[in-house]
Amino acid sequence: MGKRITMFLFVIPLLVLSSVVDVKAKARKTLSEVDRKLKLLNKPAIKSIKSEDGDIIDCVDIYKQPAFDHPALRNHKIQMKPSFTFPSDATSTKNESSPSVLFQTWHKSGSCPKGTIPIRRVRRQELLRAASLEHFGRDGPRNSSVVNTANDKSSRFVDYNGTKLETFPLPDHSTTYLITTGYSYIGARGDINVWSPRVESPDEHTTAQIWLKSGPGDNFESIEAGWMVNPAIFTDTQPRLFIRWTRDAYQKTGCINLICSGFVQTSQKIGLGVALQPVSQHRGDQYEDPNAGRWWLQFQDEVIGYWPKEILSYLTQKAILVQWGGDVYSKKMKPGHPHTATGMGSGDYASGLWGGACYIKNVRILDYSLQLKYPEWVTTAAEEPYCYNSLNYQRSLAMEPIFFFGGPGRNPNCP
Repeated sequence: MGKRITMFLFVIPLLVLSSVVDVKAKARKTLSEVDRKLKLLNKPAIKSIKSEDGDIIDCVDIYKQPAFDHPALRNHKIQMKPSFTFPSDATSTKNESSPSVLFQTWHKSGSCPKGTIPIRRVRRQELLRAASLEHFGRDGPRNSSVVNTANDKSSRFVDYNGTKLETFPLPDHSTTYLITTGYSYIGARGDINVWSPRVESPDEHTTAQIWLKSGPGDNFESIEAGWMVNPAIFTDTQPRLFIRWTRDAYQKTGCINLICSGFVQTSQKIGLGVALQPVSQHRGDQYEDPNAGRWWLQFQDEVIGYWPKEILSYLTQKAILVQWGGDVYSKKMKPGHPHTATGMGSGDYASGLWGGACYIKNVRILDYSLQLKYPEWVTTAAEEPYCYNSLNYQRSLAMEPIFFFGGPGRNPNCP
């Protein structure tokens, strides 16, 4: 917004000069702050790889990764692999064609050497676009104990196995999901269909993901993984592999990928925040190591790393709730504003089914039996069903349900 100053003519040159000097000083300060932040985020690289999509992948010494900036992890000893073997899924959907194997675009241009991990380099222009350097890569602070009435949510309860399950919608978010609760979960998985939905504004984002949660409903802990389209952070609209975590409902802790310290990466092959190809299907599995209290993340057949117990509290032993679905973040979900046209999933409603809507299949939980299984009880929920909806579709009793979800956002039924 422009600034208008009315003064006597002979004073104006001095004021203009002072203003220009002040603006330049602020610009220098901002660039200095950005450069300091970049030094914190981008660790020294043993090797750098220029990806054809414009990303730069730094191969960083595994012992110098961002995780160890966390005060609780200063003396942490890296566990290179789980102390148990991930269980196989003998009950996956039968008679289906083999899924397309996903790869990351940077793989075409090189690989990281042993003893390093690939980290997508944060660029200066990405920080300059950020609303706040402090909150870059974070979803908070916010008060999740307040029901999102600004979004005109239909309810803070969902029907679950004949009872009312209380939920806590988050401000400026719209989520649709499949949910299971009532047991002690030490793992979850799902095969997530990858799309590149429309994101209307550069400060909005959309995800398809898995959540594992524990703790009080209004101050929960959560670890999450899936794909995300987030131009605010990545300056494009490609679907990218992401993780996220919080120990206080996103109010003060946690953020995505390795932007803030916490997640310990062990893989030299897979980079977080890096684009996925082709736009098809991927697996995001999460398991807790029962011998170490660490939550491991697996992508397809590659173990990426883990959330150590030192950064968690309620989730150090188990999760009490698992969700599969999608989430859209936008400030345009309030009365007085047209709803955002940012899409969820494929941008089509769940009724689009196979080939039209986004889906998650082979939904699984892992409990202390150490057997992957479809949850005994599930239910679906959509916080704004006219904007984004969900359907747990079962073609026949002989077939397992496939969870479809998504929507276009703004439309005649979601003005």
